[in-house]
Amino acid sequence: MNQPTKRLYRDDLVEVKAPDEILQTLDANGALDHLPFMPEMIQFCGRRFRVSRRALPICFSGPGSPRAFRADDVVTLDGVRCSGAAHDGCQKACVIFWREAWLRKVEDTTGQSQVDLRSLDRLRTRLKVSIGAKTYICQASELLKATDPLSRWEKLGRLLSGLRAGNFTALQMAQHSGIWLFLKFRRMLVGEYPRGSSKSTPVESLNLQPGEWVEVKSMQSIIETLDVRGLNRGLWFSPDMRRSCGQRRRVKGRLDKIIVDGTGQMTPLRNTVCLEDSTCGCSYMGFGMGGCSRCELTYWREIWLRRSDEQSDPVPIYRGFVST
Repeated sequence: MNQPTKRLYRDDLVEVKAPDEILQTLDANGALDHLPFMPEMIQFCGRRFRVSRRALPICFSGPGSPRAFRADDVVTLDGVRCSGAAHDGCQKACVIFWREAWLRKVEDTTGQSQVDLRSLDRLRTRLKVSIGAKTYICQASELLKATDPLSRWEKLGRLLSGLRAGNFTALQMAQHSGIWLFLKFRRMLVGEYPRGSSKSTPVESLNLQPGEWVEVKSMQSIIETLDVRGLNRGLWFSPDMRRSCGQRRRVKGRLDKIIVDGTGQMTPLRNTVCLEDSTCGCSYMGFGMGGCSRCELTYWREIWLRRSDEQSDPVPIYRGFVST
């Protein structure tokens, strides 16, 4: 039985409700309207966070993207990503989605509610993690069930809703609209960009480790590693990533396995890392959405990078990210 909740917006201070309160909102599969409450979320019960944004458009690595939750009642929280600890160490590090029914708005930044350990166990036993060997249930696996594709007018409506909700400013909206228009016209004139001509794309292993500094290679060097679809062994070099060419970045972690959107299948990755401050901009999604609510990590093949001459800094600790 759900209690009415206050509408939440960017920078609102919220507390994750107690386990028994959350349990009352879940169905037999541990989900609310097909969005699972995952075991990795239990640790946040009773803790307080700022709302990052309302989850309006979201991207999906498959047809029918962008998409949106059927009920506009989902937000993300600052700095809260999935650790993958309950899902065989998945390293996708997804931003976690929160139904408003799982949160309450508070005023005090210093408080934290006590959580009964027995209630944590009751909640944990309701949650499903897998449906077979190497097939998992998580928010990424259930996105197709929890969301619908957006029509052209629905995309525009979500854009305006994002502006009203404070997800972005009018200037940011205009900037991202410009990027989308540029990419759209370029695609009409010369086709997909970037793309290469390789039939069998090359491989390079650098064995990069968290904390090492790298430089992103030139666009021309990267194009030589891509096939005609802009892929290197199935991994896309997106138009947004070209803006990092020539820049120095620090390795955030290695990526060895991730759960695939919509399927729940764990897939291995090789010679792939993620970099600090590198998330998908999704400017190509259209209507100037300028990045969906998922803020997905950008995946970098090591062949697109070279080690920097400067020495590595100490490895920082990132909450909610698993690196191996």
